[in-house]
Amino acid sequence: METLVVAVFIIGYLAITLEHTLKIDKLIPALAMMAFLWSIVALSHIPVFEVDTNLKKLVPTHLEEILLHHLGKTAEIVVFLLGAMTIVEIIDYFNGFLTIKNFIKTKSKKKLLWIFAILAFFLSAIIDNLTATIVLITILQKVVPDRNVRIWFAGLIIIAANAGGAWSPIGDVTTTMLWIGKKVTTIKLISYLLIPSIVCLMVPVTVATFLPAFKGNITYDHDEIQESENKNGSTILYLGLASIIFVPVFKTITHLPPYVGMMFSLALVSSFAEILSSTKINITSFDDESDDAANHSPVHKSLSKIELPSILFFLGILLSVGALESIGVLFSFADTLNLIFPNTDIVVVLLGTASAVIDNVPLVAASMGMFSQEINNPLWHFIAFSAGTGGSMLIIGSAAGVVAMGMEKIDFFWYLKKISWLALIGFLSGAFTFILIRDFIY
Repeated sequence: METLVVAVFIIGYLAITLEHTLKIDKLIPALAMMAFLWSIVALSHIPVFEVDTNLKKLVPTHLEEILLHHLGKTAEIVVFLLGAMTIVEIIDYFNGFLTIKNFIKTKSKKKLLWIFAILAFFLSAIIDNLTATIVLITILQKVVPDRNVRIWFAGLIIIAANAGGAWSPIGDVTTTMLWIGKKVTTIKLISYLLIPSIVCLMVPVTVATFLPAFKGNITYDHDEIQESENKNGSTILYLGLASIIFVPVFKTITHLPPYVGMMFSLALVSSFAEILSSTKINITSFDDESDDAANHSPVHKSLSKIELPSILFFLGILLSVGALESIGVLFSFADTLNLIFPNTDIVVVLLGTASAVIDNVPLVAASMGMFSQEINNPLWHFIAFSAGTGGSMLIIGSAAGVVAMGMEKIDFFWYLKKISWLALIGFLSGAFTFILIRDFIY
């Protein structure tokens, strides 16, 4: 029956990977796969195990207990993401991100490239790489009128956003998973990955400045943004970003799970948002009498824009991987990999390369079940870097790439020809830098 479980997982995985070909949202096969896997385990009475962190081995347990365990771990990530997404949507409700454009004054393409790359790098570390890409491409569309030039900038924004998300516990979903899963801590993650991530950014952007696409100047109009800017936009922007940055601090001080700090930050930002919007609204009321008020409430409006398909996808894929972990399949696979590739660096680099084709969320979820190294082991930091930055090599390899592809209608093969090689040299340079730092400094 273990073979049937693996077969169902592979079929579901393929359906997720081929979502554009099959024209079905990836959340559908993810949820179906999760239900099928646990049903097979239950109906076939397959023995389930949990990891004993003290003994570092698998111990038998009951199905209900292990399922509840995985649901709890998944819920931590889902609730955390819901809070972060809502804060970002509240900032957007007040047009807070438009404040960023006021800092862009240059007409030089090279300078603009560096400005957008640096903004993507640091902004993605705070609000995650997907949201940072959406924000910056929206601004890019107002700054660079020529689409043929703009898609070059968009390609480098993808690389920069993924590099920026890798070194922050809140910058990428996979890094957040490792952080909440107690595989890495904030300080160690930053100290190990900041320099490799900077290298991953600097190398491709430096090379790109010598390309013809980034020679010369462009023209743009600042007046459009001034007319549409909300008077409270800057306030909410700085408050929202500060509240998200505060989450790791909250965890360090209280030792509570990160989602608790994110809920506190959401409550703080929501309170200020309601006050600034001068709307009195009960967030828990959804009856007909409050409908008109809800339409003008920044909190209600932001909650209605949450990307729920992504949340359900995470739920499905994480519980699916949990099923494989519970029956011991992932640990057997890890043992096989260790026999084939005694050097784990090769395994992690291959994982990063695979993330360009396969969604990095299940890849990292699987790696968390495959390896039993202690918290802050360099392996976890290398996995965070590889999964986060390796996806840049194909436009479909990361959430940032997919959203940029949709916003700018970027052709898959154009990206493969023009941008993929830049992402590759960035990924390899960053990986080599990480290995040097790990072996000679730490």
